[in-house]
Amino acid sequence: MSTTPTDQAKATLGGYGAPSKDRSRRSRSLGRYLFMPVLLALVLLLTYLSVSRRDLDSVEAKRLDFDFILARTREHLELTALSTLLVLVIAIPVGILLTRSFARPVTPVAIALFNIGQAVPTIGLLLIFAIAWNIGFLPTVIALAAYTTLPVLRNTMVGLTQVDDSVIESARGMGMTKLAVLTRIELPLAVPVIMAGLRTALTINVGTATLGAFIGAGGLGSLIVSGFSSNHPYITIVGGILVAVLALLVDYLAGIAEDFLRPKGL
Repeated sequence: MSTTPTDQAKATLGGYGAPSKDRSRRSRSLGRYLFMPVLLALVLLLTYLSVSRRDLDSVEAKRLDFDFILARTREHLELTALSTLLVLVIAIPVGILLTRSFARPVTPVAIALFNIGQAVPTIGLLLIFAIAWNIGFLPTVIALAAYTTLPVLRNTMVGLTQVDDSVIESARGMGMTKLAVLTRIELPLAVPVIMAGLRTALTINVGTATLGAFIGAGGLGSLIVSGFSSNHPYITIVGGILVAVLALLVDYLAGIAEDFLRPKGL
């Protein structure tokens, strides 16, 4: 079969046009993934240069020492990670139970109870725990978990309830058990919504964990608090920058996890 010049031109365009689009798409995707870490690295570099070139007094030198900041960052990450893990352990199983037909009568009451934790200011919860219980790391973790359970709980319920009933009925018609439908159909389809709630909880926890410094939990909030208490605003500014960078970094990593955990085709 002979080919005309037009056909050859179309074939040529088809052969080179698709890879070009793929390369363009990959380039945009790569740029999207690289923008935030490059920006955060630039902010950290500028902060480091500012600290290194500043004539620090004894208080600033102690608080802005690299080892001190590294230790406070580790504490901050521990507060965030443990409180978020506690949120997942509570919110996802409860969210699953509240979407089952037998639990629907108690759903409004359960939501109202979890709403109390978010309605009360975190600093209020911290002070209540400090007075009635103890100060330090564990009360801060509990307070952070109480404050951020509701977003993950709601997103878990929304993600599960938005699954099309016809999909569930088809799976049941194929002989799948209720547990199999939940684990193989409902939860995978709800992953994007659940991950959005988790991403919100992580970002809130990073920012709110700074308040733990008021009851001796450590973290980067120690820089902010010590800057205020010692009348050294430069320490407070550096502490605020580090908390903001950490929050943006955690949100960025959670976004990547959300992309990878999203079921194919969604």
